[in-house]
Amino acid sequence: MTAHAPYETGLDRNAANHVPLSPLSFLARTAAVFPDRTAVVHGPVRRTWAETAARCRRLASALARRGVGRGHTVAVMAPNIPEAFEATFGVPMTGGVLCALNVRLDAEALAFILEHGEARVLLTDREFADVIGPAVERIDPARRPLVVDIDDPLARGGRLIGQLTYEQLLAEGDPDGDWPLPDDEWQAIALNYTSGTTGNPKGVVYHHRGAYLNALGNVITWAMPHHPVYLWTLPMFHCNGWCFPWTVTAMAGTHVCLRRTEAKAIYDAIADEGVTHMCGAPIVMGLIANAPADQRRDIPRGVRMMTAGAAPPAAVIERMEGMGFDVTHVYGLTEVYGPAVVCAWHDEWNARPPAERAALKARQGVAYVVQEGIMVADPVTLRPVPMDGETMGEIFMRGNIVMRGYLKNPKATEEAFAGGWFHTGDLAVRHPDGYVEIKDRSKDIIISGGENISTIEVEGVLYRHPAVLEAAVVARPDEKWGETPCAFVTLRDGATASADDIIAFCRRHLAHFKCPRTVVFTTLPKTSTGKIQKFVLREEARRL
Repeated sequence: MTAHAPYETGLDRNAANHVPLSPLSFLARTAAVFPDRTAVVHGPVRRTWAETAARCRRLASALARRGVGRGHTVAVMAPNIPEAFEATFGVPMTGGVLCALNVRLDAEALAFILEHGEARVLLTDREFADVIGPAVERIDPARRPLVVDIDDPLARGGRLIGQLTYEQLLAEGDPDGDWPLPDDEWQAIALNYTSGTTGNPKGVVYHHRGAYLNALGNVITWAMPHHPVYLWTLPMFHCNGWCFPWTVTAMAGTHVCLRRTEAKAIYDAIADEGVTHMCGAPIVMGLIANAPADQRRDIPRGVRMMTAGAAPPAAVIERMEGMGFDVTHVYGLTEVYGPAVVCAWHDEWNARPPAERAALKARQGVAYVVQEGIMVADPVTLRPVPMDGETMGEIFMRGNIVMRGYLKNPKATEEAFAGGWFHTGDLAVRHPDGYVEIKDRSKDIIISGGENISTIEVEGVLYRHPAVLEAAVVARPDEKWGETPCAFVTLRDGATASADDIIAFCRRHLAHFKCPRTVVFTTLPKTSTGKIQKFVLREEARRL
């Protein structure tokens, strides 16, 4: 149908009525409106929004003077410290693209990322010199980035390896430097690499529009008030901290930096800084809930915690809520800017028993307000599965908080977007109320004697055992059944349990074919974001 002519005449887009969306605008507004409010806390360091904005402008100005411009990559190797936060604004203010590096990667993986992303500048914390130094040395000298040392006083050891320090770089910049918003909101703002557990990691490209929208999506999801006090337990390098550097800035909040995610440091920060909001994987919730008595502090009830990264066991959510935390469960991937799905809560659910509330909250839920669509469907035909809570399919998403694609990898990009939907690779069911519940990664599902077994379901039962601190279940090859469940378990301090005890407990709560045939007591291997490395456990299970 042809558009009605009057609405297409003399009503064109122009500078007065259309500005490309970018989270950079949040910094300008907050610094202008709340210049004297505390922006950043890091140990003894306290900086206002006026001071923080000036440092971001200095960084942008200095990088621009050294040749960084539109489409140029600047890498950052740092924990949750002010310099990492400043880079989330200072780098894209040049038109450049921020590449936050996973600080737990090895030199080979880091060298690949620096080369593949064509990093022109590397900002690196001194504590990681022994891994990032060799990574840089692997790169052809003609293509090596300018190395800038972050000399954080709270770093433990390390050494300076760069041509200058971060503070020296800032001294080259103009605190009043002018910087433009992007002329196209589709312009790249960040480059985030996937974990790369099955080959080289893929470079996920974010655009300004998606970063802006997901930052506000976090505000809406949490009904976040002005001036939140946000504790950085989630790595800033993980999906750009789920967009929370931009979210908290939009709300003129305070960023409380936490160099190390340790139980005592978390309790101290909550008690001393008045923390209201925080994020983290279920492993962080476990760290808090299982902290020794001498590391705990009295904390106010109602601290909001957003969790994702792995399906949180209902038992862990129940323990956290029993301590007074208000847990919000979200779900997402690097390719969708972090959280894109939320277990939106219904007030009437509050009347249900604690265990039932926790089970409801353990579901992944429904799409963020800023995400257009989510479905659970057959991975080949893309036909939606029945909303019966039983039929399993793959989760698909589409909308404004989906990546541009994978850098220099058109084949992977095409496959990820086949059929007009982003393919997550996660297997789930959809309940009659429309809420999605993940059952497994497609690569983690166990097929035993022709029956599908959800490792997440088995793990949920294991976490209910009073002696179990952590658990992960993977497939173990079996001549008769093809595969059987193998449980890797970490016991609580002072607790005892045998493999027979664990198996018997599972048999009381699960169909027998779903129960582990093998139990291994060990410390679980994890990524820097708290995800259990099941590929490591699968290899170990094959050797048993």
